[in-house]
Amino acid sequence: MENLRDHYLVKEDFGGFAIGEFPYDPEHSAMGEYHFYPVKGDRGIWYDPVCNYEYRGPSWIITEAEGKHYMEQMRVDTDHPHTMYPMLETGETDWKDYTAEALVRPLHTGGMAGIGVCAANSLNMVLVVLEEQNLRVYDLHKEKKELLDSAPFVFHCDTFYRICAEICGDRMQVQIDGRLILEICNPKLGRGGRFALTATRPAMFGEASLRVSEQTWQEITRAKEAAQKRLEEKRAAFPGMKLWKTLDLKNFGCGRQVRLGHLTGTEEWHLVFAQCQKRVFQDAYASVSCLTAVSLDGEVLWQRGEPSDNPDMGLLSADVPLQVCDIDGDGVDEVITAKNFELLILDGKTGEVKKKAPAPYSTEDGSELLGIPNGRYAFDRLNPDGIRICNISGKKRPSDILLKDRYSRLYAYDENLNFLWKFQNGKNTGHFPYTQDFNGDGRDEIFCGYNMISADGELIWTLPVQADHTDEIAAGKFRKGSGRGYLALASGTDGFIISDLQGNIVFREGIGHAQRISIGNYTPERREFGICLVNYWGHQGIIYMYDTNGNTLWEKETGQNGQLLTPVNWTGDGRDLILTNAQPGQGGLLDGEGDLVVPFPEDGHPMLCAEAANLTGDGRDELMVWDHRRMYIYTQDRDSGSSVQVPVKYPHYNGSNYRGEYSYPDGWYLDIAEEL
Repeated sequence: MENLRDHYLVKEDFGGFAIGEFPYDPEHSAMGEYHFYPVKGDRGIWYDPVCNYEYRGPSWIITEAEGKHYMEQMRVDTDHPHTMYPMLETGETDWKDYTAEALVRPLHTGGMAGIGVCAANSLNMVLVVLEEQNLRVYDLHKEKKELLDSAPFVFHCDTFYRICAEICGDRMQVQIDGRLILEICNPKLGRGGRFALTATRPAMFGEASLRVSEQTWQEITRAKEAAQKRLEEKRAAFPGMKLWKTLDLKNFGCGRQVRLGHLTGTEEWHLVFAQCQKRVFQDAYASVSCLTAVSLDGEVLWQRGEPSDNPDMGLLSADVPLQVCDIDGDGVDEVITAKNFELLILDGKTGEVKKKAPAPYSTEDGSELLGIPNGRYAFDRLNPDGIRICNISGKKRPSDILLKDRYSRLYAYDENLNFLWKFQNGKNTGHFPYTQDFNGDGRDEIFCGYNMISADGELIWTLPVQADHTDEIAAGKFRKGSGRGYLALASGTDGFIISDLQGNIVFREGIGHAQRISIGNYTPERREFGICLVNYWGHQGIIYMYDTNGNTLWEKETGQNGQLLTPVNWTGDGRDLILTNAQPGQGGLLDGEGDLVVPFPEDGHPMLCAEAANLTGDGRDELMVWDHRRMYIYTQDRDSGSSVQVPVKYPHYNGSNYRGEYSYPDGWYLDIAEEL
């Protein structure tokens, strides 16, 4: 192995941390699925990538013994909803040929404890751990853990062990307390990567370090400088962000519960903000409390309900029953919503009620319903969870309304709020159904959860999946050379799924909890679409780029939450960029190689929410960022310089926190006629 590794990339004794909790999200909530929700507190050089809604309290604490500080992992074997490896990460993916060391004391010998090396991300690394009285080396990638080598090693709960992994090229020697235990050769070692501390049962970690030789340090430095130069050259080729408008949201702001529409019958865009109250239990029965319609200059057109200064009224980790659509064909968008157990169609210009109807009765026994608190429904009438506009009647425009509860039932209404049908089959509905005329008969079919449903509310087929629910759905003729329609699903614990329109799964891979998905022209040089996903619960925030056959092109861990993956037509030349979040300098637009080519500026803008839409009318997208007080809107800092290509995207009248996004060059990709 290489000698004289005396240049420290990491030298940590945790003395710089105060005794107490390592910073974490105390709510462990779903807010970070689509809000940028930074953890508060000093984390030093470390990042905790693991989040679980079943967690209570911190994963890591800083303790003291005989004047020294230690980092302790406090979780106990978490296998739900996924197998997780609590860890702290540090470093860069281009670190290589290093010696990684840590003092490790397993406080419970029934689990595993040790270090991770050559980490591309928290679900892609080599684990060097004490486990079952052995020293074991694993290749961890996505949901697979492969044993690479093992050697007997007796360890005890009262003893610290100095684990040392010395890596040179694709070879690694592992010593414990200076004694060579095993040596392996694996190509994954040669790529290098980050460093991690990890344990599945409580364990103490003392001094930790990462050392390289002076030569390797110089190589890493030169590579980093070359990468930065390459990134700067890339960024210069893209328009930057220019602040176009700022809006004072006064006391009516909210989180992602915002819809766009044309409320006055012109091409002018308006915004509708929805504040919500939470009934009974957390977000299970959220109800619209106030709607405010404003222009892009911040002028209030109308307000229905009483606004609140309480920011919690605007934050919701669920969908909201709200759409803006010309439901009656009069040339002016209406606002379709629900409040106080009534379905409402509001005049877009005034907010006055044009039509209303009572929400349906909830007649099912609690045992027939999924995901309800206390095992029984809280109200006699339905508390609507979401609304989608569709065309199940076969008219010239979408004018029918799908209403859903949290996870069990789907209801169909026409534009006059006449009830048409109800669907329920015991499978989870997921968050937001997808509708499209898949068979070419002029009427929309509905893909809801894992069920394909006819325009008359009858089950056509269901996917052989049951464990979780579908978070997001995208569809179209996106597979290269196929010409057929497919569904692309981010299905939580069930992973990333591609199915055909006959109910056959053609690709499936576990990536942890698959949370968001989008399809766009991210890699035009490949002459095929890219499919982008991000996971959340468990090892969260890892972005994956796939080709249309399910081959992974790259994976990237940003250390952030609120990753939207919205395709953005920023340049107008047919290439889509990927909107992540609004964090200054770290969030913004990625290109198809995962590089941040258009970062958000350090200008004090709000960071909680972000969205993209063509607001100026030039065909290119603007970026909206906001919190409950302010909204900033950015446009390009220079003209396109040529004719703008305008892709086909999700229509504005079906907004949702849980819609899989797509961006296609034209409508051919959504023009499908197949036997289902």
